[in-house]
Amino acid sequence: MFDDMALFVHIAQLRGLKSASAALALPAATVTRRLKKLESELGCQLIHRSARQFRLTAEGDAYYAAFAPLVADLEKARDRMSQQVASLTGPLTVLAPTNISLGFLQPLWSEFLSAYPDVVLDLKLNNDNKDVVQEQADIALRIGPQPDSGLYQVGLGAIPTLLVASPAYLAKAPPLTALTDLNQHRCITVSHLPVWPMQRVGLDQTEVIRPPRGLQVDDIRMACLWAQDGLGIALLPATEVLSSLESETLVTPLSEWVGPSRDVYLIWPSGQLMGAKAQAFKRFTQHYMHNALEPIHQWVASHGAR
Repeated sequence: MFDDMALFVHIAQLRGLKSASAALALPAATVTRRLKKLESELGCQLIHRSARQFRLTAEGDAYYAAFAPLVADLEKARDRMSQQVASLTGPLTVLAPTNISLGFLQPLWSEFLSAYPDVVLDLKLNNDNKDVVQEQADIALRIGPQPDSGLYQVGLGAIPTLLVASPAYLAKAPPLTALTDLNQHRCITVSHLPVWPMQRVGLDQTEVIRPPRGLQVDDIRMACLWAQDGLGIALLPATEVLSSLESETLVTPLSEWVGPSRDVYLIWPSGQLMGAKAQAFKRFTQHYMHNALEPIHQWVASHGAR
């Protein structure tokens, strides 16, 4: 009913149905139909119908006086909200995992804020998947399978996992030429990946490895540090180890094999219109991930083909 109320207020202010039709870009028949509908609901006539002059009835005068200020206030509030949604200025709340945000994604945050200096970023880092709605976040970055929770989501790419160890560890450890040789090694497992499904690069050949009991940790970064310190072999995301592989503080002893890929997503509340700031962050992150993951996939392909 508010839309019809607002329409009547505009008709009264513009002194005619034809003028209101033109100003609001509505067909004249629609304006007439909606005015009649409002009058029917109120049980009274609001406008005297005359081709020569426009005049409100007594009821129309009273209705206009009662509701014109309300319509004006609501339309101002609507316009302010529209400007806020469309603005690239102000707060943006983002949830993201700690490890990848402090490592692989660290340049993303600075580059985004440099590109959008008027955005006030509230970045909440946590390796637990906090509820986006409860945290009142605009958007969240997630890794791994996403439950069908009614949230919108878009994939950003996949991060392969690699078997890595330090040269010092391999120099003193038993020979490692096949996956079955892992049974003779100390394996560092991350709690969310106790079993290692492996696939041969470029081939439809898979094996499932159950690492022998060695070291276990619930933090990927710590597992990477243990591997660098020569404490064993770990299966870790390529994003966590690429710089160490390039500096040769870590190597891939079985580079023809890769572990499961970890899909990366952006998610946001399904019932929420995505504002301009969140849209800008979404586009920026998609572009960043495309460029950042490309050298990783190239490295895996080139080393796995050896």
